[in-house]
Amino acid sequence: MLVRPALQAGPGDPPRHVAVIMDGNRRWAQARGLPIALGHRAGADAARRTIEAAIGAGVTWLTLFAFSSENWSRPADEVHELTALLRHYLRAEVTQLSREGVRLRVIGDRGRFGEETLKAINAAEERTAAGLRLNLTVALSYGARSEILSAARSAAAAAARGELDPDKLDEADFESRLFTAGMPDPDLIVRTSGEQRISNFLLWQAAYAELTFLPVLWPDFGVADFNAALADYAVRERRFGARSG
Repeated sequence: MLVRPALQAGPGDPPRHVAVIMDGNRRWAQARGLPIALGHRAGADAARRTIEAAIGAGVTWLTLFAFSSENWSRPADEVHELTALLRHYLRAEVTQLSREGVRLRVIGDRGRFGEETLKAINAAEERTAAGLRLNLTVALSYGARSEILSAARSAAAAAARGELDPDKLDEADFESRLFTAGMPDPDLIVRTSGEQRISNFLLWQAAYAELTFLPVLWPDFGVADFNAALADYAVRERRFGARSG
């Protein structure tokens, strides 16, 4: 992927953009003999702690993978609980997010959500649009393969209309067709729960991201865990495909 130096953090700086795969809500609840819904609610609390940790660390872009396109195949009652929790979170947190200077953006296939959820998403985005302290992106009904396919179709349609010469399609133009258009690529991707994969998340954007896998289940994730991931990132040498010295 094309490297954009202007968007990269310098040595010793916190990562500009941290993306988090929030994994482990179900296992957290099952280990405690609790309903899965309570695991998701505890996960929402962890999301709030992570936003606060990002602000405290000077991170300016935070992306949270909250609901994948594959999650729609889960039991209907769990999907219902997740979408209801999403609406509640958006309505309950929007005032605080706005007060803290957090700008919320949602990426993914919004068309699969009902009208009530879409209204809550749109209202939260509009209410926080002036935030300059932290750019918070929440991936909902998101899948990276579908995102890339959608961008490819967009480019193909533009070519068919005579608006794009396929031979001149470059990475910058292709990136402008992704859900993440205008965002810097993630410097660091963190996954909780001990799983070591990125599960169809930001596949294009993650080309040069550093990866950190933590054993903690998402509902237990806190400021110390976030800072530990940043400390691990700080000692790595990022080469962006170049040979080491």
